Amino acid sequence: MKASPKRTSKASKRPATVEEYLAAVAPEARPALAKLRRAIKAAAPGSSEVIAWRMPVVRHEGRQLVGFAAFRDHCSFFVMSADVMRAHAAALKGHDVAAGTVRFGFARPLPVGLVRTLVKARVAENRALSGKRRGTTRSKSAR
Repeated sequence: MKASPKRTSKASKRPATVEEYLAAVAPEARPALAKLRRAIKAAAPGSSEVIAWRMPVVRHEGRQLVGFAAFRDHCSFFVMSADVMRAHAAALKGHDVAAGTVRFGFARPLPVGLVRTLVKARVAENRALSGKRRGTTRSKSAR
């Protein structure tokens, strides 16, 4: 059996930081992702960025919030919530959407106001989920 060739392309290298990720994407995608990144940070102060699933993911208060990525012919904003997408369907009308994702072209970044609205909705959703989990945990003596 013949061994498979080693991957040595830039695309197969796993980025360790968001800066490494952005440096590896197509130059025409960088401005759109930079604008998206700034809008996310403005809407979720105190958030942090990590690399998960080989793309930048923003965490807020310990929970995954949103992500973004560049592909061959478009960028994606991963809202990571079908509920938030449904709740903002009117605002998303005219955009290329699927489940928890909004896709957009390099030359046509998402409007900052839309990004902020979706991120703030995700922050509220995560806080509500965290509150439910804390509120449903009872000690044995309270039962």
